[in-house]
Amino acid sequence: MSDKPTLQRRSAGVLLHPTSLPGAHGIGDIGHEAFAFANFLAACGQSWWQMLPIGPVGQGHSPYFSLSAFAGNPLLISLDKLCKKGLLEPADLKPVRGQIRDRVHPASVERFKESRFTKAFEVFDRRNEPAESAAFDAFCQAQKDWLDDYSLYCAIKETHQGAAWTDWEPGLRARHPAALERARQALEGRIRYHRFLQFMFHTQWVELKEYCVSLGLGLIGDIPIFVAADSADVWSHPELFWLGEDGRPSAVAGVPPDYFSQKGQLWGNPLYRWDVMRADGFSWWIARFRSALARFDAVRLDHFIGFHNYWEIPAGAKDATGGRWVQAPGDEFFRAVLRAFGDPRGADGMPGGDASVEIIAEDLGSVTKEVASLRDRFEFPGMRILQFCFGKWDEKALPHNFPRRSVVYTGTHDNDTIVGWFHDPGLQSNVRTPEQVRVERENALKYLDSNGVDIHWDMIRAALKSPAHTAIILAQDLLGLGSEARMNLPGTLEGNWLWRLAPGALTPEIAGRLALMTGAYGRGPRRWTT
Repeated sequence: MSDKPTLQRRSAGVLLHPTSLPGAHGIGDIGHEAFAFANFLAACGQSWWQMLPIGPVGQGHSPYFSLSAFAGNPLLISLDKLCKKGLLEPADLKPVRGQIRDRVHPASVERFKESRFTKAFEVFDRRNEPAESAAFDAFCQAQKDWLDDYSLYCAIKETHQGAAWTDWEPGLRARHPAALERARQALEGRIRYHRFLQFMFHTQWVELKEYCVSLGLGLIGDIPIFVAADSADVWSHPELFWLGEDGRPSAVAGVPPDYFSQKGQLWGNPLYRWDVMRADGFSWWIARFRSALARFDAVRLDHFIGFHNYWEIPAGAKDATGGRWVQAPGDEFFRAVLRAFGDPRGADGMPGGDASVEIIAEDLGSVTKEVASLRDRFEFPGMRILQFCFGKWDEKALPHNFPRRSVVYTGTHDNDTIVGWFHDPGLQSNVRTPEQVRVERENALKYLDSNGVDIHWDMIRAALKSPAHTAIILAQDLLGLGSEARMNLPGTLEGNWLWRLAPGALTPEIAGRLALMTGAYGRGPRRWTT
């Protein structure tokens, strides 16, 4: 049996979101193929499976615009597992017709799964099996702090044909007690339905998590710094956000001009009222961390910069160029969060002792000395992206000089694949000019001692060889796929988050090659000794 993986010693893993897994129902899920992927990782000597946020998706089907910071995405529920529980019939599992295997088709998937979920819920309620019902009631009670508002939000949203909560009638929009009580009574069945979906997600997730533990495999989750304006969180806790009288954001989040866009990125998320959050000890955030760390062994904290200072953009702006930097309570915030988990880094005299909370700081973008100092004071590993290393020949930025306390990636969900990046002519998916592309390509080939034929494996080798404690490989890079397999293009709303792994794509040859490299560079899992 393997030791529990940790970010504090050499290890390796793969980044693949569950929606990208193969399967017959139009989208990857946490059923059989998830267990098979876990087996693949273990066979390759990997210690980590990293995912994107797993909440119910909202705008643009993005996992970073979730309807809830606490709920699981119902579309990840395995229909096969519902069938094994007797909640569906084998005939219900007939594959989605007309689906292209390497793409998610959100609209048809939602229709297909919704009809099966409805049937499974009806069977669940009708048979009223005592042990199952008791487990459901216990789950609802344990999660009521967020589940009650979330399930009510979903049920009301359905009656408004999916409209944002800011377009609901005034009583529901402003959460007047009488209006909420009327909705609870009128929508009791649908509220229970959404609680059922979260119970099924939780049950299946626990099964997957326990299986990964048995393989010595850790799960890395992702906590987006901001939440969607149209979410159960903003509706149920409007006091925590900068909103106007109509409930709409009075200022929104984003980033200034960067690698991906000359006009910056206008995300549109509402900004936090840090003064209000500070007053109650950041309780909402602590609950959010508690939920994430119950599901994952480590978490990537998205947009770490924003905990020191965030880019505030006036509501209604057309792009992000007119924003300004505003201070955030980084030190105070992280001390409060870590203290809540008994982590020694949360003590006023920090640091000290072994970390009990494993956090990766996504320190990309405008990283000032102050941001780096915040990261280092709490001993959070930062991120190093290989694609960003070769713009100029800077010894300090090259992979062999990465700090040990860091996580190296071939790329992230926002990057092109290695092959796509290598062949990009420039000015297509980012602000790199053709001349900058040429310089990067030449520097990369020189550093990697490569002819470019196997550029993805050359970059994987550089990641695994580096001093960084943790190395994470994008699944698309293991396969040597091009830009067609890119997960997301920042600043765009269409065509993202759809890529899927083809059945059988992760061949024994790939597994063997990855296992050999992982072991050769001292990243294989440790084993218990007796």
